[in-house]
Amino acid sequence: MRVLVVEDEVYLAEAIRAGLRLEAIAADLAFDGNAALDAVAVNSYDVVVLDRDIPGPSGDEVCRRIVADGIGCRVLMLTAAGDLDDKVAGFELGADDYLTKPFELRELVVRLRALVRRPAATTPTVIEYAGVRLDPYRREVYRFGHYVKLPRKQFAVLEVLMAARGGVISAETLLEKAWDENADPFSNAVRITISALRKRLGDPWVIHTVPGVGYRIGES
Repeated sequence: MRVLVVEDEVYLAEAIRAGLRLEAIAADLAFDGNAALDAVAVNSYDVVVLDRDIPGPSGDEVCRRIVADGIGCRVLMLTAAGDLDDKVAGFELGADDYLTKPFELRELVVRLRALVRRPAATTPTVIEYAGVRLDPYRREVYRFGHYVKLPRKQFAVLEVLMAARGGVISAETLLEKAWDENADPFSNAVRITISALRKRLGDPWVIHTVPGVGYRIGES
């Protein structure tokens, strides 16, 4: 999962990003409305965590633009105001969820995963495919019933591949979904991570390279 955190309090934004990374969630930061709009215009995000009170175009205006432009990402509003009218106003703008400050990071993570799950109602919480079982909420992976401990980045890559259920995912898409904006598009980070992930999952390899296209998960 990749999210954009729009928050003008720099320390809070960086703390949120650090906490999300511990949950294998890639997060980019924007500190004002203009930066947020620029980011959603060029990157594909699953969720935008959007503070309503930000410089430049307000959080309300950013949300309105995201919805009007049909960008397709979910919006989770953050605000220090927690009364019902504020919440209703946020939802009327097109926000998908609402979280009042201060909040616990654990609740934010749960809400993010729920939002990502919402577009595909038929997609189970636990993904099982080709002998691999992945539980994104417990951050657990099993191969043929045996627990496999994965580092955060490998888990994030596997989650993207598992969601595709055998479909081919390009290295560019993996870099976009599992890394943040600081990732070097010319690096070999994806190849190295895939190689390490294959070893963790064991033989026979379940992640296959499709030359010139990308990677897929499958039994053969």
